[in-house]
Amino acid sequence: MKALALTQPGELAYVDRVRPEPAPGEVRLRIRRIGYCGSDLNAFRGLNPVMTYPCILGHEIAAEIETVTPGVPPQFQPGQLVTVIPYTACGQCASCRADRPNACQHNQTLGVQRDGALVDFICVPWSKILYSPKLSAADYALMEPLSVGFHAVERGRVAAGETVCVLGSGMIGLGVIAGAALLRQARVIAVDVDDAKLALARRAGAAEVINTKNESLHERLRELTGGHGPQVMIEAVGLTETFETAVAEASFCGRVVYVGYAKKPVTYDTKYFLLKELDILGSRNASRKNFEEVMSVLESGAYPTQETVTRVVPFGLADRAMHEWLANPAQITKIQIEMS
Repeated sequence: MKALALTQPGELAYVDRVRPEPAPGEVRLRIRRIGYCGSDLNAFRGLNPVMTYPCILGHEIAAEIETVTPGVPPQFQPGQLVTVIPYTACGQCASCRADRPNACQHNQTLGVQRDGALVDFICVPWSKILYSPKLSAADYALMEPLSVGFHAVERGRVAAGETVCVLGSGMIGLGVIAGAALLRQARVIAVDVDDAKLALARRAGAAEVINTKNESLHERLRELTGGHGPQVMIEAVGLTETFETAVAEASFCGRVVYVGYAKKPVTYDTKYFLLKELDILGSRNASRKNFEEVMSVLESGAYPTQETVTRVVPFGLADRAMHEWLANPAQITKIQIEMS
C-alpha cells in the first residue's frame, strides 16, 4: 500500500508500506479522509519542534472499520465510519498520574512522533476510536483540531456569560470559538486580520469580530467590555506579539490560555502577571471528553463543517496540495485528503 511521508523539511515522498495485521483488541481501519494540520505545515517548513523525520503524516482521521479482532466490544463493527484519538499515554509520568494523559511527557501523536494515517490502512486499539452514525467523513476529519480548541476552553475554565477573546480564527481558533460559544454559551470576540476568516468565526459562534488591520484591538476590546477587558484571552496564533497581547488585554483576575506556541522567544512586562493576578495556562492536545464534546456539537449540526473545509484533494495530489498551502497559507483554513 502507498503512504505519504515527510522525509525531511520541504520534501514529501510516496512510499510503500506493508498492509498491517491487527493484534487482539485492535481494529484495522481503511482510511477514508485525512485533514492536513497546521502542525503538518510547520513540520514541512521545518518549524515543528516535536516532529520526527521521516514520518508518515496524518492525525485528523476519518476511517472505516475493516476488521475487528477478539476483545473488541460488539458495538464496533466492520463498515462503521469512525475517528481516532491519535495520542498515546505512558500511564507513569507526572501528567498521567495527575489524570491528564493529553499532556503525557512521552506522548507520541500519529503523524508527528510516529507514523500517521496518510496511508490505506492502519491498526489501532479499539479504545482509541469513536463512532457516531450521524457524522460524515468531513466531520470526523475535523474532530481532532476542534477538540484541541475545546480543550483550551476547558483549560480556561470558561463559563456561560463570560467574555472570551480568541486571538486567531484559523482551524484551532475556530475550535476555541465553537467550544466557548456553542458548548459553554460564552460571549466570544474573534480576532484576525482576514475578513473571510472572521465571517467563518461568526458562523462558528463568535458574537463579535475585530479585524486588527482596520481597527485598534485595545480600543475595541475596552469598548466591548465596558473598559474591563475580556475575562479569558485565548491565543491561537503562535506569534510573539499575540502572546504579549493576551496578557496586556486580559481583565484583572483574568485567565490567559496559550494553545499556539511562539516560534521565537517572548519578552513580557511581568508586572501584569502580579498586578492583575492572572492565571496563565498552557493547553496541549485534547482528552477523550473533549472529543466527545465535539462529537455532540457536530451531531447537532451547529458547527459549519462544509464552510470550514477549504479544499478536498485526492491522495495522489496530497504532495502538491502541501506546496500550494505553503505558497498561500492565509487562503486556507482546512485541506482534507480523500483516500481512494
